[in-house]
Amino acid sequence: MKDQDHTKLPTGRDIPFLILGVLGIGSSGPIIAKAIMPIPTMIFWRNLVGALMMMPFAIARGEWKTKAQLNAIRWSIVAGTLLATHFICFFWAMKLTSVATGVALTATQPIFAALFIKLAGGHIPKKSIGGMIIAFLSVVAITGIDLNISFRAFQGDLLAVFGGAVGAAYMIIGANVQKVISTSTFTTVCYSTCAILIFPIVLFTNSNLTGYSGAQWLLLAGLIIGAQFLGHTLFNFTLKRVSPAVVSLVVFFEVPVSALLAFAWLGQQPPAGTIPGIIGLLFGCTLFVLRSNQPENKLND
Repeated sequence: MKDQDHTKLPTGRDIPFLILGVLGIGSSGPIIAKAIMPIPTMIFWRNLVGALMMMPFAIARGEWKTKAQLNAIRWSIVAGTLLATHFICFFWAMKLTSVATGVALTATQPIFAALFIKLAGGHIPKKSIGGMIIAFLSVVAITGIDLNISFRAFQGDLLAVFGGAVGAAYMIIGANVQKVISTSTFTTVCYSTCAILIFPIVLFTNSNLTGYSGAQWLLLAGLIIGAQFLGHTLFNFTLKRVSPAVVSLVVFFEVPVSALLAFAWLGQQPPAGTIPGIIGLLFGCTLFVLRSNQPENKLND
């Protein structure tokens, strides 16, 4: 963690990959909100199909022979457990609160990532605290708005924030694991673990895996292609070369993408005051991440 480059910017093919990733992952909120398929069912199929798509590439690499590779695979299983938790929180949040608010609160992920890095022995410059305060006040503003509307929406807000924290841990582990194994191996193990962990929940909640209309399967296909493959997989792929802080920064743009798609597809008009909160959250998080990961001058900090 201490030796990790927190300032490396995307170049070449990573730039279009990140743009596609934002568009893909930004579509997940509106799709989840529009679908009637049970949440465990969507999570299960999304990750099972994602794992099967990446598995041929992982098998071809055969990255399970050395002690370091086996250890990386074990950490990939941990990442898969965190990803399952993140999905559960995010999917349920989309059902309880508005898409714009839920996605914005999940976007606190970089704040948690920086805090986890600090706990692991990394350094957070004091000048970044201003960004954290702005982001925190913006989160309070957004959740306060939903709290006045309904306790149900407030529960969704809490789930979204917790999902952001878990997602941060998932991304940090993924960035470190992919120093040893390829993205295809990491995502195959990670997505498979997620699907396996979700399957008992599918059974416990009596969620049907089949029997849905063609429109629902199309929504699921959009979720797999957009959020799972173009979103998570491309973000993981760029983490091999781009700083996790920069990738987290790019993920911020999921918020306006999701808000625009939710307005266009679902007609969701954010409550008055939510838009300023989202803008403040994006500004605060951006300021925090940029200042946290500037080249450090420890004599002045």
